[in-house]
Amino acid sequence: MKRFLVCALLSLALLPHPASAQDWAKERLNKSPRHSEWVELKSGDRTVKTFVVYPEVKAKAPVVLAIHEIFGLTDWAKNLADELAAAGYIAVAPDLLSAPGKDTSSYPDQGAAIKAISALPAAQVMADLDAAAEFAAKLPAGNGVLTVTGFCWGGEKAFAYANHNPKLKASYVFYGPGPQTAEEAAKIACPVYGFYAEDDARIGATLQKTKEIMKAAGKTFEPETYPGAGHGFMRAGEAPDASEANRKAHDAAWARWKTLLKKL
Repeated sequence: MKRFLVCALLSLALLPHPASAQDWAKERLNKSPRHSEWVELKSGDRTVKTFVVYPEVKAKAPVVLAIHEIFGLTDWAKNLADELAAAGYIAVAPDLLSAPGKDTSSYPDQGAAIKAISALPAAQVMADLDAAAEFAAKLPAGNGVLTVTGFCWGGEKAFAYANHNPKLKASYVFYGPGPQTAEEAAKIACPVYGFYAEDDARIGATLQKTKEIMKAAGKTFEPETYPGAGHGFMRAGEAPDASEANRKAHDAAWARWKTLLKKL
């Protein structure tokens, strides 16, 4: 719970105008030429609404499971999925706030969404991600390669999912805390690539322990920290009012991420 609240407080600081802060992301998404669709996935007795975006490519493509921030599947999270498709990958983004008659859009404000996400059982989140992974494995346009990414709260879940699903080829963790015990890293079978902000002390304070645990377990963990960037720089760095440090971190992280994705 403490990790969730850290992500929430840091991210809220970057969103001073909740109602309009992501209008730019919605506008970009509305102009996208790529095919996107909503699908409903069964996860036990639950239905998980999931946003899927396809790249405009001839060959079959790898799939990236995209785990949203603690705010839920926002316009920015959906635009991020579209950006992944623009780079040549199928993006599968489950709304982990899915519930009977509800999804992210049902919550009146960020505080309500944060409260709901903070209360999600870890086992339910893993089960929902499993449902998304099973869907991805059956996609005719997919080439059988599955990866995961996540941001803040979602970054922590992307690290945890690497420990949960041995079929992953890579995990891309953006400013989310990693394993703090050996057990949390013991089953990781894929490389984990981290993207962290220099001006994000509370998340950064967990990084050395994660490095030690991953090294002791013989796991591949390659973190990179971006100078002057703040928590949430992948979102804040492409907003119209982005700071220079966040913009540079966003661009550098995307360049690194695309290079890593090409190695799949």
